Amino acid sequence: MNILFVAVFAASSSALLFKDAAAFLPALLAGAGKGVALGLQLAAVWAVWLGFLHVAEDAGILRGLSRAVRPLTGRLLRTKNEAALGQAAVNLSANLLGMGGAATPAGTQAMRLLGEEGNAFGEAMLFVIGCAGVQIFPSSVIALRAAAGAADPYDVYLPILLASLCALVIGVSLVLLAYALKKRLRKKGA
Repeated sequence: MNILFVAVFAASSSALLFKDAAAFLPALLAGAGKGVALGLQLAAVWAVWLGFLHVAEDAGILRGLSRAVRPLTGRLLRTKNEAALGQAAVNLSANLLGMGGAATPAGTQAMRLLGEEGNAFGEAMLFVIGCAGVQIFPSSVIALRAAAGAADPYDVYLPILLASLCALVIGVSLVLLAYALKKRLRKKGA
């Protein structure tokens, strides 16, 4: 990725230098300024949502949501490991609330616990569910659109929700299909 970024930067810089050398430095500085401003806006949104996560955790909302999704999580991941289920439920709950970065530590801990018990199916399922990105409130995308000056930053909510739900259904179906085929092939080979 870094090589690609450097190549695009070098090509665009060369083109600008060739066309109008005097505009290169002002364009570079203006782009850097916009990048810093956008980074600060995103950091502010991130801080608000992390604060919300801590308030939700202290109020028991995250624990309640985690408890509510735990039975479904147990069936989806095919495990009874309470520690893994707890971490997976926290991961999925935080992802649902649009706090993907805050969900990462719980997700990696759940993956480690599932891996220790040899539950490759659970690991694959948790990975696919996390990658589907179903969010009740996609805060990062809305913040990016608001920072870019979108007239209605929320108009992407329904398409994002529908696309992520479709990705979830297809992903879960494919994991179920892949492991069913794997099980069938094992039975034929045995």
